[in-house]
Amino acid sequence: MNVSKITTMPQANSGDSRLMDRFLNAIERAGNKLPDPALLFLYGIFIVWGLSALLSTIDLGMVHPSSGAAVEVNNLLTGTALATFLAKMVTTFTSFAPLGIVLVAMLGVGVAEKSGFINTGLKKMLSVTPASLLTPMLVLVAIVSHTAADAGYVLVIPLGGIIFHAAGRHPLAGIAAAFAGVSGGFSANFIPSSVDPLLQGFTQSAAQILDPAYQVNPLANLYFTGASSIIVIAIVWYITDKVIEPHLQKVAKLDDDVEQAQDLGSFTREESKAFNIAGLTMLAGLVLLIAAVWPEDSPMRSPSGQITAFNAPLMQSIVPLIFLLFVIPGIVYGKVAGTFKSLKDTIRAMNETMSTMGSYMVMSFFCAQFLYVFTQSNLGTVLALSGAEILHALNLPGEITIVGMVVLTAIINLVIGSSSAKWALIGPILVPMLMAVGISPELSQAAYRVGDSTANIITPLMVFFPLVVVYCQRYIKDTGIGSLCSMMMPYSLTLLVGWTIFLLVYWALGLPLGLQATYTYPVS
Repeated sequence: MNVSKITTMPQANSGDSRLMDRFLNAIERAGNKLPDPALLFLYGIFIVWGLSALLSTIDLGMVHPSSGAAVEVNNLLTGTALATFLAKMVTTFTSFAPLGIVLVAMLGVGVAEKSGFINTGLKKMLSVTPASLLTPMLVLVAIVSHTAADAGYVLVIPLGGIIFHAAGRHPLAGIAAAFAGVSGGFSANFIPSSVDPLLQGFTQSAAQILDPAYQVNPLANLYFTGASSIIVIAIVWYITDKVIEPHLQKVAKLDDDVEQAQDLGSFTREESKAFNIAGLTMLAGLVLLIAAVWPEDSPMRSPSGQITAFNAPLMQSIVPLIFLLFVIPGIVYGKVAGTFKSLKDTIRAMNETMSTMGSYMVMSFFCAQFLYVFTQSNLGTVLALSGAEILHALNLPGEITIVGMVVLTAIINLVIGSSSAKWALIGPILVPMLMAVGISPELSQAAYRVGDSTANIITPLMVFFPLVVVYCQRYIKDTGIGSLCSMMMPYSLTLLVGWTIFLLVYWALGLPLGLQATYTYPVS
């Protein structure tokens, strides 16, 4: 690769590259001025309190579409309201639906990751891939890695550079493809992950602002996200092989001290044996689960015999099942491979996983309190009905409304990196607002997931973005934030457009979004 070294890309258009750097640096400076997400919720509580006191004195002239009762804002600065807020503060936090869901799922996934089960599985998938299918297989592995929380960022992305380099291809193209699959296609996955119940908890809480009895299935977007994997793989494959890598071959020379070839991240015979045994254990667990659910009188079914009903124990056990289907193979792998000497190592793996969840728990505490006061104030219903009146007045097609939501989410993602924090902030407004005009919470959640994913790879505020820059600097030391953003911009824009169109086509064809999910919400 006898080409010149670069600092930003592309060198042939250095003016455009400098403009891109200035734009992204401006976004980074603006984003750094924002407070921590936990503080955003804290400030939100104070704002809700103030607005509730102000608007409670005004007759809004609104009627609830379901009950027909007058809609009023409740003053939360009264002595009684504040006393109730303090009395319920602990239970508001402990009953916060997303908290327990995420922590339980992460306990199981953490054991599978720390033991090496997930890492070896990813390596085995990549090692048997034909050269012509290297890019799509890498993207597929990146998508599957979503099941293991952040494993894709710390394993698949650097492996992308390693295997591309070993195959005689540009390593930065491998890093870009893996990054696009892990982060740009974050909501695409063939199998359930902890992201599904995480977003479901926020969506259900938001929907219940307008309809207290509304339930959202944790797998409400399963079919759409599974089908989305295909479009994400196709887009990233094309952009990598036809746009990014040819460009890199021309303008991005590797540093002189970079080795000509590197280990593919190979696994030992013991690791392979351990993975095979653990994989068979996971398969046996799935077979047992199917056998337990199969009989019509199975205790895992609802009283009416349905498998996917909300009151079916199977649906209520999705998160515990994720825990078991990862923790048991993880333990088996650890024992066979020798990474776990005793059950103490299993507990240690859980402890290490939970130690990384501290910031999420802090954010969840303030988010729970914010959602409580927001719901109690009735401001969510007022905003939803006000927004619905505007949408009715504009008389926009539902498709345009959904496109607007995707774009809005992508823009917000440039300054607020946390997926859960964004959805917790805008979900209580957008979900009931769209429900009021007949768009279901499940469709709103699907639109949010598209917008949230596609902008991840161009925002320096995403927590793993600096880490990806470091991966690139292993091959080109002068790689900076602007370089990575420039490289990832074609992926982001193409995914945003292509995935949004895919959602609209998917909707037009009436294909199922997921379990117990509809496209419409009945309005009177």
